[in-house]
Formats: sequence, structure tokens, C-alpha cells
Amino acid sequence: MDALLLSRIQFAFTIGFHILWPTFSIGIACYVACLSGLWWRTQRTVYRDLMRFWSRIFAMGFGMGVITGVVLSYEIGTNWAGYSRAVSNVIGPLFMYEVLTAFFLEAGFIGIMLFGEGRVSRGVHFFACCMVALGTLFSATWIIATNSWMQTPAGAVADAQGIFHVTDWWQVIFTPSFPYRLMHMVCASFLTGAFVVAGVSAFHLWQRRHLRTARTAFSMAMWAALVLAPAQIMIGDMHGRNTLEYQPTKLAAMEGLWDTGKGVPAVLFAWPDMDEARNRFAVEVPHLASLYLTHSWDGEVQGLKAVPASDRPYVPIVFFAFRIMAGIGIALLATAITGLVLRLRGRLYETRWFQTVAMAVTPLGFVAVIAGWTVTEAGRQPFVVYGLMRTADAVAPVSAGAVSATLIAFFLIYNVLLLTFFWFGARTVLKGPEGEPAHEAWRARPGPDRSAVGLATNPSLQTPQSGFQPAPGE
Repeated sequence: MDALLLSRIQFAFTIGFHILWPTFSIGIACYVACLSGLWWRTQRTVYRDLMRFWSRIFAMGFGMGVITGVVLSYEIGTNWAGYSRAVSNVIGPLFMYEVLTAFFLEAGFIGIMLFGEGRVSRGVHFFACCMVALGTLFSATWIIATNSWMQTPAGAVADAQGIFHVTDWWQVIFTPSFPYRLMHMVCASFLTGAFVVAGVSAFHLWQRRHLRTARTAFSMAMWAALVLAPAQIMIGDMHGRNTLEYQPTKLAAMEGLWDTGKGVPAVLFAWPDMDEARNRFAVEVPHLASLYLTHSWDGEVQGLKAVPASDRPYVPIVFFAFRIMAGIGIALLATAITGLVLRLRGRLYETRWFQTVAMAVTPLGFVAVIAGWTVTEAGRQPFVVYGLMRTADAVAPVSAGAVSATLIAFFLIYNVLLLTFFWFGARTVLKGPEGEPAHEAWRARPGPDRSAVGLATNPSLQTPQSGFQPAPGE
């Protein structure tokens, strides 16, 4: 493999690892801010205990994001010197704005968020939590603005040496794809965070531990998922239609569509053959792709053959990554709806198999985010600035051996970091929220799950005094 391919693999690995932590931080920071506000306004200790618990987990994820994010700025200069030389007038100020608005905001208030509770008033602590959450959103805004300019460039022109100069900052920031991509990423972060909270709470419910906080957090997470999952699908639809207009080749790769036509089918499964420019083993639904892409039964959709083969992305990666992302979105929506059905039947907290499901789907949000970014970045190829600058022209003149060595080093170090996070994160989850006994007596509700509680072998659990008060809205 040459330096270009190795540099692409290295950057894909490092940024794919990094994106896990902003996704986590955005969702959990906003959740902690919500808990802080509820503790301030209601004075219910369950919100205080949850706030303390999730603040500790947030701090670990936030630290991982800072560590892995610093690497990327160096990587752009060392591996992608051609890119940084050509677009520095555009992306340099955007990165600076992220530091000024996001990093300074987070750094200024995260100390109060993590260590100020009990030392400052509840209102001040809530304000600090909101500022940290706002900082994560500002960070996402500037990074998405930068990447959106690479996807749908506007407001800048290249001179004879290929260096871009800004002509309109408003157009640079608010590119045609920016609003949809920002909404899609933020909603994905919230949805991922909701299922992380649901998974941890389901684990505590499954173990019959920390039941007071677990029930409250599980209820909040499932309500959030019920709103966010369908919202994410609707935003994805809007984003797809925007991609159809401004990046039709990427959309054709996502759909596995080779020929331009009207009333095009939806390809449920296939193996895209790049050499023969066709799909093998295709399973299709007639007209469906035109319907959801153009909202017309006979709408026209551009195919991959509309551009030269040299301008097409590697279709199998884009095709399958898109199906992973969409499939996970449907699975999370089904989980949220199932939770609603169980809630209406009064069995949300006692259904053992659903607790197992909630734990199983916990990592799926992260997988969907990585798959979505794979679609975004691999679908843009062979351009680093869509239609204007090729990736081959962006790479730095470095040796393949140097890139290979650093790729191996990053792989080893990042996996050590991930194992460290899992070690301390698992210890925190097993310890659970403070402020309540680890094991609480549990009063079962009538239903088929009652025998699993062990009431017959432990009559003391049947006494009203040993029970706990249900969370609001049960």
C-alpha cells in the first residue's frame, strides 16, 4: 500500500475512534444539565444522585475526546500537507472559532460542573452544566461547518496555485448541507446518549440494584428515545434529499444505483460490482427508491454511470455502511416503541427480556454514527473537497513506512485507552449512583414476571415498608 492509502486508513481509524467521544459527550453533557436543573427545581435527591453518577462517566468520556482530538490537528499537517496548504484560509479560522467558543466555554465551566456541586448554589451549578453542554454543541457546530464545506463547498474560490480564498464567510459556514448534517449529528448524539443511559439503567434493574435511580433514569431515557428515534429518521430523510441535490454520486453509491432512471427500485441487498458497474444478487423493491428520495412514484434519480469511473467512490463500502446505519435506526425505533407498549401495560421496569434488549442495543448508536461518517467520507471520494480537490493531491510527501509505523502505534495506544475507559467505566457502573443502598427491596407488580423476584423465598420483600416510591409518571 502506498502513502496515500495508508494515510487514508490512519486518518479513518483515528477520527473514527475520536468521533465516539464527542457523540458521547454531547448526549451525556445535556443529560447531566437536565438532571442538574431538575435537582435545583424539585429538590428530589434522585436527580442529585443521578447527576453525580453521570457526571463521573461524562468526565471520563470528555477526557478521551480531548486526548484523541489533539492528534487529528497534527495529523492534518503531517499526513495531509497538500490539503492544509490549499484550504488553510478556510478551515483555519473555523477551527479557531471552535477553540474560542467551545473549548474555552467547556474549560471554563467543567470544573464547576464536576467539583462545584455543594460548593456553589444549585442555580450556579445548573448554569455551569448548561455552559458545558452548550460548549459541546458549539464544538459540533464548527466541526460540522468545516466538514460541510468540504462536502458542499461554497463561498471560496481557488487561485492559480490551488489555494482557496474566502469570498463570503456566511456561505462558507452555512453551506447547503450544513443545517441537515448538524441536526443529524446532534440528534444522533442525543439518541446514542439516551440508549447509553437506558442500557446502564437496565443493567441495574436487571441486577435489582440502585432501583430508585435506575427506574427514574430508565424512564427518562425511554421517553427521550421515543421522541429522538423518529426525529432522526425524519432528519435523515431531509438530509438524503439534500444529498440527492448536491452530491448525487454519493447518493447513487448509497443506493447501489448504477443507471439514471425514473421510478428506480430500492436495493435492499446486493453486492455492488465495481468492475462491471452492476449489482450482483440484488433484492429490489420497484419504485421505492424514487418514492422516498424524490417523494414521487416516478421521480428521477441519477446513477453512478452519469460520472466517469474515476470520479466514483468505492461503492461497496458506502452501500453497506448506509444499510448498517439505516438498519440500526429502525432497530432503535422498534426498541423505543416496545418500551412505550410496556410502559402502557405497567411492565416497563419488570420485564426481564426487555432489560436484556436495552443492554444489547446500548452500543448500536455508536456503530450507527461510525457507519454514517463512513458513508459521508467514503462517499465523497475521490475528492477531499467535493468536485474541487482530489484526495491524491492532498496527501503529504511522506514515506509509506513512516505512515505504517504511526498507524500501528495509534492502533496500540488507542486500544489501551479504550480498555482503560472500559475498566474505569465498568467500575463506576458497577458501583452505581451514591446516596442509596446498592441493594434495595423490590416490590413486584402483578404479572408474569412476579415469580422471578423471589417473593416466595423472601417474604420480607412483600412488606410495604421495604418498598420504594415509584418515579413520577409510572
